[in-house]
Amino acid sequence: MNKALLAGGVSAVAVMGGYAATTAGAETTSTTDATASASPSGPPAGGGFGQTIAYDDFVGVTTDGTVVDDLYAIHSTGVSTTPVIRAAQSFVDSLTDDQKSATLFDVDADQWLDWTNVDSNDREGVALRDLTEKQYALALKLLKASLSARGLKQANSIRKLNHFLGEYSGDTSKALNEDAYWFTVMGTPSAKDAWGFQFEGHHLVINYFVLGDQVVMTPTFMGSEPTKITYDGVNYHLFREETAAGLKLLRSLDSTQLATALSTAAKTGADLIAGAGQDNAVIPYAGLKGSELNRRQQQLLLDLVEVYVGYQDEGHARVRLREIEKHLDDTYFYWIGEYEDDSAFYYRVHSPVVLIEYDAESPLAYHEDEDGSSASATPSASASPSTSASPGGAPGGGGPGGTPTQQHIHTIIRTPNGNDYGVDLLKLHLATDH
Repeated sequence: MNKALLAGGVSAVAVMGGYAATTAGAETTSTTDATASASPSGPPAGGGFGQTIAYDDFVGVTTDGTVVDDLYAIHSTGVSTTPVIRAAQSFVDSLTDDQKSATLFDVDADQWLDWTNVDSNDREGVALRDLTEKQYALALKLLKASLSARGLKQANSIRKLNHFLGEYSGDTSKALNEDAYWFTVMGTPSAKDAWGFQFEGHHLVINYFVLGDQVVMTPTFMGSEPTKITYDGVNYHLFREETAAGLKLLRSLDSTQLATALSTAAKTGADLIAGAGQDNAVIPYAGLKGSELNRRQQQLLLDLVEVYVGYQDEGHARVRLREIEKHLDDTYFYWIGEYEDDSAFYYRVHSPVVLIEYDAESPLAYHEDEDGSSASATPSASASPSTSASPGGAPGGGGPGGTPTQQHIHTIIRTPNGNDYGVDLLKLHLATDH
């Protein structure tokens, strides 16, 4: 079942762009037959309206449909996974039989690929809002063990602003609240056998695979609308580091480099292409190659990557960054849009082992006042979700046709060539250890 196609609510249009925006009425959009152009405005589409595929049909993101072999290997990282194993075991043990029946899946279950970032209640597993106080605390301990301090703060902030959006829209009873996030567990938490979990809800999806002391935390989708606001006395500014690091790298380029990195395509309201339902997307390299960067610029590229990789626990983030650094010369940096501090833009970092997308999108449900100060949880007529969530419309309106803004940002990080969800590692594990 493709949950993305069943999801309603204020963000259902937000994930559409280019090809998907014209085919949203269809039952599915193809991910295997459609090939992405170098510009992310073309197919495959970029969000929760792609076609969910079966685990056995998973190939992974490639540049031409062919997987590059021998990129991943089973090895010791020297970074313990004991904290996350124990946290997962404690959480699973706390569940009732009925909750376990809804939450536990085989390690190679289709559930891995059946996720969406839209505000849907149609999800498998157990939601935070349905847990007892003890279970809730154990669930958050699992997140804390899996993420860095910065990653946990980011996840909690996304959840909090999702609750704000519910208040702003007038309904926190469904998917727009901070506890409308679901856990599923694939396999059995173990120090030897492969297992993992998925944490899924509006604007936040974490896929976390564990094998021994190796971790794969992709695909991870993070987004928010709004991103900068004062709510309940707290100042939020999500994706500030992602925005600043991208701009810093782009502004370091000389005119020749800039001509290669910058796309001639116009920024649309939704340019992200490797979102939900795009597990087998074909995305050719585009932009400026890492080998064309000087040493300082290569470090800025690594700094940008680290912002995304650094959301997982610190030790495994360092392991992941070393893996990416080995392919730095073959890492491409691509940009669509202007590059002022407050510009709405898209960028992509793409190599054989990492794919990162950042996309400032059209407003869907939240609209600032003219002075940019809107922080009220009471919607005005101009901010009504029923009007702002319709596609197209005049510039500045909701949907992919509206003017994009840094107040609505989507990001994703993936492991191309077959290792999203740790699929390649699991295949190696089954082939060599069983």
